[in-house]
Amino acid sequence: MRRLTVRVPATTANLGSGFDCVGMAFDWFDDLTLDVLEAPGIEVVVTGEGAGDVPLDERHLVVSSILDGLRAFGVAPPGMRLTCHNAIPHSRGLGSSAAAIVAGLTLAHGIARPGEPLDRAVITRLADEAEGHPDNVGAAVWGGAILAWSREGRVSLVQLPLPDGFAAVAFVPETECRTDEARSVLPDHVRRTDAVAQAIAAAALPLALTQRPDLLFDATRDLLHQTFRAPLMQPSYDLMLRLREAGVAAAISGAGPTVIAVGLPEQLAPVEGVGTAGFAVRRLLPAGGVELSESR
Repeated sequence: MRRLTVRVPATTANLGSGFDCVGMAFDWFDDLTLDVLEAPGIEVVVTGEGAGDVPLDERHLVVSSILDGLRAFGVAPPGMRLTCHNAIPHSRGLGSSAAAIVAGLTLAHGIARPGEPLDRAVITRLADEAEGHPDNVGAAVWGGAILAWSREGRVSLVQLPLPDGFAAVAFVPETECRTDEARSVLPDHVRRTDAVAQAIAAAALPLALTQRPDLLFDATRDLLHQTFRAPLMQPSYDLMLRLREAGVAAAISGAGPTVIAVGLPEQLAPVEGVGTAGFAVRRLLPAGGVELSESR
């Protein structure tokens, strides 16, 4: 019996100005095991986040992603027993859906191409097709910080090497927010002055992440999405403002409602003086991308 194991990281997206194009992976992981069986059928076991809530059949996002990947690789699905231990919170803006998609496609790669190195470019392309934008999935595949965009079925991705000591703090509320709901409140048009300010911040963000951490506060400023989503996650938005008032480079993580603060240790020090009642606080470090291993 073949056994495939996958570890996939949590991710944040946007970091304020990098809407739908900047992502980062952290040391918070989902762990999955897939046993390839001779008998047909699919068995799913889930522990941790989502246990008792997520479907345990082909509707499970990891399973559907495995099946999508196998179709893309031209391989018929075998019998499978999938065990998921989920640590990444669901519907909190920490890339749980991206993690599930990337994990499923990685398992499909392991089934279809045994013994071959993981083709991260292919996984990224397939994950982008499923997710619709490559920021979270790109970070989950490649790890670290990335800048990515897609056009006409092609994904372009640039890895952004972070300086030594770079870290993050996540502030995770109990409340959830669905990505589709968070997207539905965004306007079709914004003021030109806001677009220009956003372009300036977004242009500075890769430089701030890699070489000029002193620019992080200005580079994480956003005028395109966070204000419009505030009514869906007012406590998170208010916390983000308090952190920024303290000089911390803070943003809503992905579609929210988690708040993420990033920077070097001295830049994150003011976090200790900001009230965070109602939020679980977790300190994070950048992590590598999805890992695949096999045993028999």
